[in-house]
Amino acid sequence: MNTKITIAIDGFSSTGKSTLAKQLAKHLGYIYVDTGAMYRAVAYFAMQKGFITSSTFDKSALIAALPTIQLSFEFNETLGFAEMYLNNENVETQIRTIEVSNYVSKVAEVSAVRAKLVEQQQEMGKNKGIVMDGRDIGTVVFPEAELKIFMTASAATRAQRRFAELQQKGDEVSYEEVLKNVEERDYIDTHRADSPLIIANDAIEIDNSDLSKEEQFKIVLDLVDEVINAK
Repeated sequence: MNTKITIAIDGFSSTGKSTLAKQLAKHLGYIYVDTGAMYRAVAYFAMQKGFITSSTFDKSALIAALPTIQLSFEFNETLGFAEMYLNNENVETQIRTIEVSNYVSKVAEVSAVRAKLVEQQQEMGKNKGIVMDGRDIGTVVFPEAELKIFMTASAATRAQRRFAELQQKGDEVSYEEVLKNVEERDYIDTHRADSPLIIANDAIEIDNSDLSKEEQFKIVLDLVDEVINAK
């Protein structure tokens, strides 16, 4: 398969975007980029520096510190995917907590943060052969992507998935807390002034509330084959 395309996967939180993107990238031999991890790393940085707390958010301090933030992905052969590094430190585990989830959408609202990360993301995908997931991939990062997927599911379904994932990691969190976080992130993501979460006009929407990972993968892989065969 010599023809390479850009695959943009957008959607709400906890819809399994990253899982699907990893499956596709591995199957196709493409580069996978988890843009959500990049925003989570910046949110984690802001938390560590005290720029953001439950009651305050010093956006000016975060913006001033952006030049000191170095983000990179390093492939972990044991895990089979690339992990997020913040200033040369592996923060893959730290950025997946409910605490970071509570702040990441607020950090992602900051235009200077988005500009910095979008520039990096576009550079990563300039040669195609990439699967990238996030909130604005098909609308802002790669508006010319050959295949755009928009993933959705009910808030309750997504909260249950996220709750099970956090429980498996040993995090002490209630379902109600996770549902509240999902609903709050949905609101912020869809109402922010800069690059809100919307469905691109040419995106294919997939509601995976009642789909297994295998069923979902087959649907999207068929779409990939259709796009590549048409080129």
